[in-house]
Amino acid sequence: MSRPLHVEWVGTYERGYPRTRVLVDGLRAHGVRVSEHHRPVWERTRHKAGGFLSAGSLAASGASWARAWAGLLATEPGTHGPVDAVIAGYPAQPDAVPAWLVARARRAPLVVDMMVSLADTLGDDRGRTGAAATRALAAADRTALALADIVLVDTVAGGDFLVRRFGVSPARIVVALVGAEPGAFPPSPVSRGACHALWYGKLSPMHGLDVILGAARIPGTPPMRLVGEGQLDDWLADEMERDPPSALEHVPWVPYERLRDEVAACGVVLGIFGRSDKASRVVPNKVFQAMAAGRPVITADTPGIREVLTHGHDAVLVPAGESAALAAALISLAADPDARVRLGAAARATYERTGTPHRVVAPLVRALGARRAARDARRRDGVRRRRAARGPRGDG
Repeated sequence: MSRPLHVEWVGTYERGYPRTRVLVDGLRAHGVRVSEHHRPVWERTRHKAGGFLSAGSLAASGASWARAWAGLLATEPGTHGPVDAVIAGYPAQPDAVPAWLVARARRAPLVVDMMVSLADTLGDDRGRTGAAATRALAAADRTALALADIVLVDTVAGGDFLVRRFGVSPARIVVALVGAEPGAFPPSPVSRGACHALWYGKLSPMHGLDVILGAARIPGTPPMRLVGEGQLDDWLADEMERDPPSALEHVPWVPYERLRDEVAACGVVLGIFGRSDKASRVVPNKVFQAMAAGRPVITADTPGIREVLTHGHDAVLVPAGESAALAAALISLAADPDARVRLGAAARATYERTGTPHRVVAPLVRALGARRAARDARRRDGVRRRRAARGPRGDG
């Protein structure tokens, strides 16, 4: 029997981020041995925008990163046995070069999780296009992509973006959807009573918070609960003071462990509504988490979303950037408990088919298995060639 696949997950990746947990849990569910070598750096900064990109902040983060890698290399030089891949997890760009060196030492391919392009997220999408910081972030993206043997993305649309912008070969791209942890968002019955909508996440431009506020100001829109903080804190505070939407309640933040209660208490979860190019490519965590919990979802109709959800079957899709369309969808669902129950059940079924950790990592497991099979075949062929070159042995 062949040995199980073995991967090393190395670096300063965000260990507590749902993306990392879903991938690691999924690999282990497939029987893959996962050896983690981790030092925390980026977890200490919740909102990676604004002041985080200042020279002083970047210098401090760089010093912490260097100390982390010095500790990794000094105390965890390696693992026993063959390694089938070295993985630089989200955010992979800072770790790409040292992880590549580890991969070469292990004679293993390097997998880079490019769920997020730093230039696209911290630069273009958050309004810093053309800044020196954005150029540096783009260089970090290019370096990570150039070193990777396998580039992990979260949607087909995200992979297409990397092909267009950075010239990545499509053959190196593997799609692993964001998914959700099943234990963190267990399914529960959808209430047929009063319905309120829930949005939660980091307050960043991509999500289209202006669209949500616009919908909340339209008469007749059901109550909304907005949970989160981030880059747009000041903007949201100004909007709530300037023209407070009677239908909207804002809660700055709740711990991740309490999000399951927020989701269970709501009648519908709101996804993403921004108009940016990045917004069109992603399926946010909250969408998969709502699906896992069996909640109906209203979100923008985008190429990324359509990779997972179908309007009228397991979600309600509305045009991006249109508050009136969002309000109309909310009013319709609030008045139709049968539709909420049906959509929630279908969303859960779609999650089970696409978003469990086991399902999410299946393409990566197949890619790693194919690489190992090809490598083993090359080794066997090399042995045969060497034997043939020596010729038949004589009797004496």
